Amino acid sequence: MIVQISDLHVTSDGHAVCGVVPTNAMAKRAVGAILRLAPRPDLVLVSGDLTEHGEPEEYAALANLLSPLPMPVYAVPGNHDRREAMRSAFGNAGFLAAQGPLNFTIDAGPLRIVGLDSLVEGKSHGVLLPETLDHLDRSLTGAPDRPALVMLHHPPFVCGIAHMDKIRLLDGAEELGRILSGHRQVKRLITGHVHRPVLFTFAGIPCQIAPSVAHQVALELTLDGPASFTLEPPSMLIHRFDEAHGLTTHMAYVDSAPGPYRF
Repeated sequence: MIVQISDLHVTSDGHAVCGVVPTNAMAKRAVGAILRLAPRPDLVLVSGDLTEHGEPEEYAALANLLSPLPMPVYAVPGNHDRREAMRSAFGNAGFLAAQGPLNFTIDAGPLRIVGLDSLVEGKSHGVLLPETLDHLDRSLTGAPDRPALVMLHHPPFVCGIAHMDKIRLLDGAEELGRILSGHRQVKRLITGHVHRPVLFTFAGIPCQIAPSVAHQVALELTLDGPASFTLEPPSMLIHRFDEAHGLTTHMAYVDSAPGPYRF
């Protein structure tokens, strides 16, 4: 079982983002929710925006918040992250390259997981560099019979929230689709960035945007909708894979509700 959390926006001092969102406290609650899951997940994926400004002090705060998790944590950068600070923070985990884009490939049981770096430092939109696209193609070509899950921060499709669509994956989406179309073992493409749960079929593959474990982007499906956020319940995705039934994705709220009640 795999948990995907996204868009934590951790700060170095714990101050609320935009003066409203206590992101560090919310990340701590998300970690608690993961620890309460039964069965306990095999690993945790973080689909970008780990920090608010990409500062080394923020990654130190993030490491402290994630430290109670006994399972491996794998992450890709989002537009709020910074590549070298993130590389230093996760260097001991051994899954990131020593230089270049922060791509990775790991095998978790029968599933191959490929993480892609779509960060353009100093910008909000995403780009997949040729070397990142080559990493994806090589990773999938190297295990054609192993089911695969591909993760990046920026979604490659229009979701209808205008201000987020302007900063989606703007370069490399077409080539991403071409590669995925040639590797039918890919079961899911997962992203973050939009701070809302959104499902789309991209290159014939289900593409799932994760909600944030902090604030959510307001659901404004208009051409000129404002850039605004709401304090809807923070959520995460749980991906369950077995060879008999394939990959199933659940959305789970971070905070517990009363119950469960028995029928």
